[in-house]
Amino acid sequence: MIAMKHRDAAKAILRRLANKLPETLHESTKQDYIGDEIIRKISEEDSAVLQKFFREILAVMRKIQASDVEVGGYACQGKIWMRIDSLKKPIDELGTFDPNEFNIFIQSILVEKQRVHLFSSLSHDFSYTIIDNEGKRIRYRACAYYELGDLALNMRAINTEIRPYEEYGFHPNIGRMFSLTHTKAGLVLITGITGSGKSTTLDAIVDLNNRTIQAHIVIIARPIEYIHTSKKCIIRQREVGMDTHSFKHGTIEALRQDPDIIVIGEMRDPQTITASLEAADSGHKVLSTLHTSSATESIDRIVGEMPSGEQNRVRHRLADCLGCVVSQKLIPALSKGMVMAKEVMIMTPSIRAAIRNNNSNEIYQMISEGQKYGMTTLEQDLVRLYRGRKISKENALNFANNKRRLMQFLEMS
Repeated sequence: MIAMKHRDAAKAILRRLANKLPETLHESTKQDYIGDEIIRKISEEDSAVLQKFFREILAVMRKIQASDVEVGGYACQGKIWMRIDSLKKPIDELGTFDPNEFNIFIQSILVEKQRVHLFSSLSHDFSYTIIDNEGKRIRYRACAYYELGDLALNMRAINTEIRPYEEYGFHPNIGRMFSLTHTKAGLVLITGITGSGKSTTLDAIVDLNNRTIQAHIVIIARPIEYIHTSKKCIIRQREVGMDTHSFKHGTIEALRQDPDIIVIGEMRDPQTITASLEAADSGHKVLSTLHTSSATESIDRIVGEMPSGEQNRVRHRLADCLGCVVSQKLIPALSKGMVMAKEVMIMTPSIRAAIRNNNSNEIYQMISEGQKYGMTTLEQDLVRLYRGRKISKENALNFANNKRRLMQFLEMS
């Protein structure tokens, strides 16, 4: 049973405030009215109760080890939902709310500048920080957005501590690609779908360098998630929208800041891709992420994002500067929690040639035959996890990119 100290008081405040909304308001004007006539005029006492209830919700997240919370919008059907071990479900103990109560609640946790951006862009990414009873900063990554005219909110818990790089079990050759001590330049990509742990892996790589070499690391992200403390490295952390205008601008600006490693939160557009390749070409180590599920798809995505007249040139630049690609998925474990499955590609002369010659369809086989270099396909790693009794056969099959190849591996075992 979850004890909620401020839930009922917050519900009463939200009901009272929602009753002030004129029934004639349309979706296009309702949020403006809530911001101007309710949130700006809310009493300090009411605001404090809503903030306390919101922090109570976040405390529940931590207690039940949920990765995400969903608030508001038609889809939630009045409930607050959380993702636990990859599955989303409503948390009944948190109460039931109508759409306007959720609209007010979500606006109440935003500052004026955030509300203005949300109203103009219809979506707003931000970070949210609380200080716990021990004085520890606990951070969340958030996205407020519209759904059918009402507001919705997703918040993801950011780890309070970095998972040590040594626990990932990467091959030593991969570690040399990640470490500035061994490899001074080149592009390293961590890829996967949303929620696959890409940012956590990037943080572990940053921490690996922070503990082992004296250098300068510039991180460009939206939002900044885990906040690194400079140890051997000086680590600059710049949030897009607050410290720099875009990933592209942040990357170009970083080149004038004497960096050794540039971490780009996401290569999401042609301009950022071009800036990333230029940074890697200029002798810097560049770490970034893509929303792709395999090494081959990552190459095709980067090339495909560029105008057709530039694709051949980008293909050659990518072949020259790419160091390795790690594509990862989080799989439900046989025991409680999740386990990471990964595909790893290290650039070899044959893979570089395949990229240059637009023969990316040949790369999967090269990866599967490159285990001596530290490479593995996702299917090979899923079989390893299944044989090690870490995941079920059903989940191995469900999460495979190439189900036919996975079945072949299983039949051979």
